Amino acid sequence: MKYAAFDWKGARHVGRVNEEDNTVERLDLPAGAADTDGVCCLIGGGSPEAMGTLSLDEVQLAAPVPRPRRNIFCVGKNYHEHAAEFASSGFDSSAAKGAVPKAPIVFSKVPETVIAPDASVLIDRSVDTTIDYEAELAVIIGTAGRNIKPDDALSHVWGYTIVNDVTARELQGRHSQWLIGKSQDTFCPMGPWAVTADAIDLSDTAVRCRVNDELRQDSNTRLLIFDVPTIIAAISNGITLRPGDVIATGTPAGVGIGFKPPKYLVPGDRVRIEIQGIGVLENPVEAFSS
Repeated sequence: MKYAAFDWKGARHVGRVNEEDNTVERLDLPAGAADTDGVCCLIGGGSPEAMGTLSLDEVQLAAPVPRPRRNIFCVGKNYHEHAAEFASSGFDSSAAKGAVPKAPIVFSKVPETVIAPDASVLIDRSVDTTIDYEAELAVIIGTAGRNIKPDDALSHVWGYTIVNDVTARELQGRHSQWLIGKSQDTFCPMGPWAVTADAIDLSDTAVRCRVNDELRQDSNTRLLIFDVPTIIAAISNGITLRPGDVIATGTPAGVGIGFKPPKYLVPGDRVRIEIQGIGVLENPVEAFSS
């Protein structure tokens, strides 16, 4: 099942998406329930009744989780070929330089980075011009847990969505921790909607990214170094994961720094990420204007 958060007639709503018909069924939810939680207001809340069907052309999509309640958990260097390209890029400040990590590398992005499908990624040239894209499958936690075992991890997943882990590479290289380079305003496009956990086969899900119609990333979740259960187990080691937490699982090879010379994003670019079973997340790139 696919669920979207969207704006219609001056209010935020959540609905069931039918891509084939290009429609969304608006769900009967308490006023304001979807404002910041988006699709997460459905977690543990049963099956709300439909209030009518709208064309997707009538609504303005929001990010599925418009404002996460805390930082987005992210995993770095989680595909073998990307680990190699990043290690040779000159921007790798992780402890696992030049090698495949022995345990997941976990960092975070602040909640305010999240933007909707078709919203603009802004490049502030006074801060950094080496701006990169990273196509990633993201997990949405549905059941709280601490010290979760890998065998039990998927029972804690409500669903999945797409994120673009946009990164300021010079900032990432300058600081020993990646938060600043990953948390610039607008640096986490998310969407176009979320799918429930049963809609994704983690052993075989294609992940692709195009910039201006040029295919840059073309991989599959079966090539993850640390799979989703391992990631959930590692992050929950002494940390209680909560319903609505978002975990970005890492990006495959083909990011801008992997090219020689690098192919950084510039104003006028358009990034299109497609993950099998979810859909397409597309965002333009613009120059920041104060």
